[in-house]
Amino acid sequence: MPLIDHRNQASRHTPEELLAHMHAFEVDLKFSAGIWYFRPGGGRFHDRYVPEASIEERLNIATELKDYGLSAMEAHYPNEISDDNIDIWKAFVRDTGIRLLTVIPNLFYAPEFEFGSLSSPIANARKMAIDRTKRSLELNVELGTDFAVVWPGIDGYENPLGLNFTAMWDRFEEGLAEAMDAVPGVRVAVEPKPYEPRGVNIYHNTADGILMAHDVEDRLQNDRNRFLLGEGHNLVCLNPEVGHVLMGFEDLAYTFARILREGRLAHTHWNSQPFGNYDQDLNVGVISPEQAEAALYVLKMHGYQGFFGIDINPERMSVQQAIRNNIDALRAMNDRVNSLDHEKVLFCTENPDKARGYLEAMLIRSRALPTTQLPEMPPLG
Repeated sequence: MPLIDHRNQASRHTPEELLAHMHAFEVDLKFSAGIWYFRPGGGRFHDRYVPEASIEERLNIATELKDYGLSAMEAHYPNEISDDNIDIWKAFVRDTGIRLLTVIPNLFYAPEFEFGSLSSPIANARKMAIDRTKRSLELNVELGTDFAVVWPGIDGYENPLGLNFTAMWDRFEEGLAEAMDAVPGVRVAVEPKPYEPRGVNIYHNTADGILMAHDVEDRLQNDRNRFLLGEGHNLVCLNPEVGHVLMGFEDLAYTFARILREGRLAHTHWNSQPFGNYDQDLNVGVISPEQAEAALYVLKMHGYQGFFGIDINPERMSVQQAIRNNIDALRAMNDRVNSLDHEKVLFCTENPDKARGYLEAMLIRSRALPTTQLPEMPPLG
């Protein structure tokens, strides 16, 4: 699998260079979806609302959505993609042209991971997690994916008293580095989350994810991995999910910029979420659309070229309608971002003393209907 070059994400621009870039570059909205929510299950408080469906049936739904813009799928090993059904996935990719974007090691569901996966203090459980991660990385190579998402959802704690945090972090990072060195050259994209299913997740915000990325890379020893790092490529990147970021009361645009500044944005997972609250996985734009638009502007500023992964929980509508809604929402938001007068936007941010309230006025007008009668904008500066 070729390693995608993210080094340009970290480029610095003068105001003049940035303005030229904003006029020349448009984010290419490439959409992926997770096979897991094509038949959402129940939760703690209600049964599932739809019948179970086989992987073949789910992939048939994905095929229906290709013409609407769905161009890649995401799946967990071994429950959604495995050695038993890999031929089904290969035929799907070959026959539809829809890619398999990532194979994700399922490190959170099995009962063996009750006390953590890669960070588990129980030797057999940790070995199972390392072996599963290695096999997932091998499948990413075999299937030509772009990266392997790693979500440490079951790693963490509820009671912090007496917990050896350093040992917990060391076990996880050493285990991930062991797997990466066994299958070198595969990029990993870590997905932080504040809580759920653990009371406190092991890497619960963006800063944790970035620190963890450095710590794992420092442990890599394989010659191929050391060469890639020496060339300035990052092998441990991030896959921020909008909902997880907002659960942690982080600002979305700030979060994306922090990751892009290091050239570590491998992928993005999109939905909407009230600040805090449990993980709702609502459709994009249902809540806080201004967060999504500000994040899209940051992606444009940094020249993001990755996929937009739709990560939702459509319990009360068909997955077909939900994915269409999310694609429509992101396309509409991206059009608003592209339609802004970038020269004025950058003037407002570089000269706040000469543009009091002007950026807000621009955003009001960008969101207004064409029939809305608003007075002309005052002169800028």
